[in-house]
Amino acid sequence: MNCLVTAGPTYEPVDRVRRLTNWATGELGLRLCQALRAEGHRVILLLSETAPCHLPAHADVIERFGTTRDLEDRLHCLRGEPIGALFHTAAVSDFRPGRIWHGTDPSTGRVIECGKIPSDLQPLWMELLPTPKLIRRLPEWFPRAWIVGWKYVVDGTQADALGQGWEQVRLSGTHACVVNGPAYGPGFALLEPGRHPLTFSDRASLATALAQRCTQLERARTRQ
Repeated sequence: MNCLVTAGPTYEPVDRVRRLTNWATGELGLRLCQALRAEGHRVILLLSETAPCHLPAHADVIERFGTTRDLEDRLHCLRGEPIGALFHTAAVSDFRPGRIWHGTDPSTGRVIECGKIPSDLQPLWMELLPTPKLIRRLPEWFPRAWIVGWKYVVDGTQADALGQGWEQVRLSGTHACVVNGPAYGPGFALLEPGRHPLTFSDRASLATALAQRCTQLERARTRQ
């Protein structure tokens, strides 16, 4: 099966030397690539330029991305590929910087436009604009793929985290969601409509299970 994996954080430039980004290592995506290759699947990896994980990238094709727009363009270019499974583990920035003002009140401040914002300009106000929800475009771009999203939840209870995972599946039209984060607690949960939620204690066991699920799906498609 041809599998597509996104891994690591996107970033959004504040100016030419500063960035707004998510904290993510890319380790889960890289471990997933390793497990998929071990199951005999072909892997295309879209890996963040800033992913700090130093695990070897086990993939047949590796492309790097930076901004959310950059990742969007790379996904869009791959829409014609016969992708059987897509794992969207990348930590996509929810916001990008808009206008930046200098002054005590943003309604009367001076808009700053320069390559490097001087550090002695204080206070500064930054407008945050939403980035595209790439996960909601994936079913359109990859209609034949089994698509798995990720939901990292910080606040609330474990029930809240699982609820947000199910909500992602509903809103995005994906086939499954992996939930983790402080709200969920240790480990990971795999949510898939029509199946009981599965729990995993670490990245390695989750990656192995997802790779084996791809093998099951491939065998089922072959029998059809």
